[in-house]
Amino acid sequence: MQPGFLEFFAGIGLVHLGLQASGWRCVYANDISEKKMAMYLQEMPDASAYYHCEDIWKTDVIVDKITEPALLATASFPCIDLSLAGQMKGLSGLHSSTFYGFIEVMKQLKHEGRMPACLLIENVTGLLTGNAGKDFRQVCLAAAHLGFYLDAFIVDAKHFTPQSRPRLFIIGMLESVLPPYAVRYGQEDWWKRLQYPSEIRPLRLVNTLKTLTLPTGWVAFDLPPLPPVQNHLASVIDLDEEQEWWDEQAVQKHLEMTSDLHRQRIEKMRRSEQLWIGTIFRRIREKKTRAEVRFDGLAGCLRTATGGSAKQIVIVINKGTVRMRWMSTVEYARLQGVPNFTISVPRNQALTGFADAVCVPVIQWIDLHIFSSVAAHLGFDSALELSRDLNQYELGLAGKR
Repeated sequence: MQPGFLEFFAGIGLVHLGLQASGWRCVYANDISEKKMAMYLQEMPDASAYYHCEDIWKTDVIVDKITEPALLATASFPCIDLSLAGQMKGLSGLHSSTFYGFIEVMKQLKHEGRMPACLLIENVTGLLTGNAGKDFRQVCLAAAHLGFYLDAFIVDAKHFTPQSRPRLFIIGMLESVLPPYAVRYGQEDWWKRLQYPSEIRPLRLVNTLKTLTLPTGWVAFDLPPLPPVQNHLASVIDLDEEQEWWDEQAVQKHLEMTSDLHRQRIEKMRRSEQLWIGTIFRRIREKKTRAEVRFDGLAGCLRTATGGSAKQIVIVINKGTVRMRWMSTVEYARLQGVPNFTISVPRNQALTGFADAVCVPVIQWIDLHIFSSVAAHLGFDSALELSRDLNQYELGLAGKR
């Protein structure tokens, strides 16, 4: 029997694609965006039977649509109010406050005896640091008051695809399904796991966990070190003439927007015989628009296509020639770990869909080391069988075409 899951703030379905690899079955998906639903259904046409485009605050309507039991609920709630783009309004902002709409749904499911026993919450690391940590505490307390024991850690997508994309994950489990290898707060191994690997649980997170008392409690899963950084950006960038390369005027305009230091670096690369592939973000620095360049083999974090400054630019330097263009929708898909994703919607719609989503191999890694193991422990044999192939999770598949 396959374990079922509920996918809230489903977007274009990348959490779904991450979980289905090990045998999970989505029994309900919810989002308010019809445009994202369109991308989801193009990739997974059968999802029309369970994808529900509705306001998360309509608790009764949503709960009535959930007709099958589920072991796991996932929630990648909007991050805009947890960032500078949303003026750091936090959970009081219009968008990020929808987290509480999700909590109301979970409360109703609990009242009816149907609440999933496992929980996955995902958001930007600004959730941890914003409002002096108040937002993170509120999210954790809300989940704990539902009865979940919690673990929290940070995973950067750069360990799976060539994209710098750190994200905070909060894992919840009811006491009835906690496996014996989930060490509880206060035990010696709990302290050890919080200290290693340090990249997954950095000091600022550890200090927060130590000082936040939950009505349930903290647990720590035994997570291995992350795979090596996948700094192979060149493997996901297309160099052929089919791409929409800018004319010389547009290239020169952006070169003039770089700082003196970046321009000197570009000129040095121009004089070399080596092929250089990098990315550019346009940012406001000292009230001026700057084109900031990186050539470290990683793309910057993909962001929604609201205005030209949010889009990522590809820069290619080869034998004295500098070429630039907007990063393509296909390249966005590769950086999110879904190189074969069906794309037949307008460009900005696709860019926003991918940028608002999770990196698929990150979800697969978390599933492998936590959720599929728990599902197997509870008797879901399919999850155990399909999760045994570690390589599909830990090789950084987005770079392979």
